[in-house]
Amino acid sequence: QVQLVESGGGLVQAGESLSLSCAASERAFSRYYMGWFRQAPGKEREFVSAINWGDGSTYYADSVKGRFTISRDNAKNTVILQMNSLKPEDTAVYYCAAARLGYVYFKSDSYQLWGQGTQVTVSS
Repeated sequence: QVQLVESGGGLVQAGESLSLSCAASERAFSRYYMGWFRQAPGKEREFVSAINWGDGSTYYADSVKGRFTISRDNAKNTVILQMNSLKPEDTAVYYCAAARLGYVYFKSDSYQLWGQGTQVTVSS
């Protein structure tokens, strides 16, 4: 069974950067969106960013546009979320997920496969 494994979370100060990685156990996502979602305590899971693995199109939530960049490394079957100018409100557990193309990329229930999550904490 294909698995997604996130890494790269941690504790940083406001204004600093972090890079999250999502490694897929198989090269099976050429017709998928790979998305990042986050969930803060007491809040619903929210869309952060997504990439069409096939053509590289990228999508961002307004709250992270201009600060976060999503990319893919086909050779390593990895999706990367580069997060710059982090704010305390970015604090959350970040999840990587995969959704077949044709689904709505910004809806969490479009995604069929999820990673275990990685904690990102931004102090003020």
